[in-house]
Amino acid sequence: MKFVDEFREGGPAGSLVRSIAELCGERSLTVMEVCGTHTMSIARNGIKQLLPEGLSLISGPGCPVCVTPNGVIDRAIALAGEKGVIVASFGDMLKVPGSSTSLDKKRAGGGDVRVVASTLEALQLAEANPAAEVIFIGVGFETTAPTVAASLMTARKRDVRNYSVLAAHKLVPPALRALSSNDVKINGYLLPGHVSAVIGTRPYEFLVRKYGIGGVVSGFEALDILQSVKMLVQQIISGETKVENQYTRVVKAEGNPAAISLMDEVFEVCDSEWRGIGAIPSSGFRIREAFATMDAAKKFDIYVEPAQEAKGCRCGDILQGRLQPSECRLFASTCTPENPVGPCMVSSEGTCAAYYKYNRNEHA
Repeated sequence: MKFVDEFREGGPAGSLVRSIAELCGERSLTVMEVCGTHTMSIARNGIKQLLPEGLSLISGPGCPVCVTPNGVIDRAIALAGEKGVIVASFGDMLKVPGSSTSLDKKRAGGGDVRVVASTLEALQLAEANPAAEVIFIGVGFETTAPTVAASLMTARKRDVRNYSVLAAHKLVPPALRALSSNDVKINGYLLPGHVSAVIGTRPYEFLVRKYGIGGVVSGFEALDILQSVKMLVQQIISGETKVENQYTRVVKAEGNPAAISLMDEVFEVCDSEWRGIGAIPSSGFRIREAFATMDAAKKFDIYVEPAQEAKGCRCGDILQGRLQPSECRLFASTCTPENPVGPCMVSSEGTCAAYYKYNRNEHA
C-alpha cells in the first residue's frame, strides 16, 4: 500500500512505527478502535501491517449503521410502505438488510424513500411536500444527534407538522462500559474523534476509574492514528492509564456545550438495543415527551414484522472484537458489498466493508 511503501523507513511515520515497536518489545497488547472512520483509515493506510506482531488493532462497535438493530430497520421499511409517507435517510442506510428486505428494495418496489445529505434537507423536503408525512431515520452516535435535535426544534419553530423522526441514536460511553466488562481482553481504546468533538473527553474517565483501561482520542489521518497508538502504548507500558487527547485541534475536554444543550433539550437517555450485542443500559436517546408529536415511533401505529437475524452472519462478534471479518464463513462469498448479508458489509464505516476493500486478498 502507498502509505506503507512510502513511509516505512523514513519520515515521521517511520519514526512513530519504530518507537511503537521499541515500546512494545515482545509484549502482546490489544487496542480497540471504536470509530468507523478510524477503522476505514487504518485499513486504507495499511496501519495494521506497520505495527509489531504483538500489537493487535481490533475494531469495535464504531459504525452506527452496523449497531442499529433489525427492529428499527424493519420499522423504517414498514413506514416506507405507508401511503402518503416519504422516508428520508442517509444513503448508507438503504442497503442495510432488515429481517426480510431493505429500504433499497422497498424503494424499488414503489416505496417513497429519499436519500438526503442532512437533517435540514429532510426538513425542507417536508416543507416542499405538505400533503405527505416526511420521516427522517435518525441513526447515529452523539455526532449526528445534535443535528437531528436542531431539525426538530426548527420544525416546531416553523410549525412544520408533517415532519417527524424515527430516533435510533446510540451513545458511545455506555458501549465502552459494556465492552470493558466482557471477556475480550482490551488493553486500551482509540477513542472516536467525531463523537468526542461533541461530548468532550470527560465522559470516558470512568474507564480508568472502574476498569483501569486508558484511551486516546485520535484524529483520522494516518499520522494521527500512529501517534495515538504510540501514546496509548506508552501509558499501557508505564501503568499510568489515563484518557488523553491527541486530537486537540478539534476536541476539548468539555466538548461542545451548544451541541450538548441541544441534545438535552430534545432527547432523554434510555436503554437501547445494539445489533449483535444486546441491550445496553442508558445507551440510547429517545425523543422527549415535549416533542412527542414529532416522534415517528409514537405518531404512526403500524405493524412491524418480528425481527430476526440473518443465519450465519457474525456481525455481532465482529462488532465486539471477537472475530476478524475473514473468520465469518459468509465473508466475501455470500456476503459482499453488492449483496450484503449483514450491516458490517454495508456502511462505508463498517469493519467488513473496510476489510473487503483493503485486506481480503491477504486471506484469499
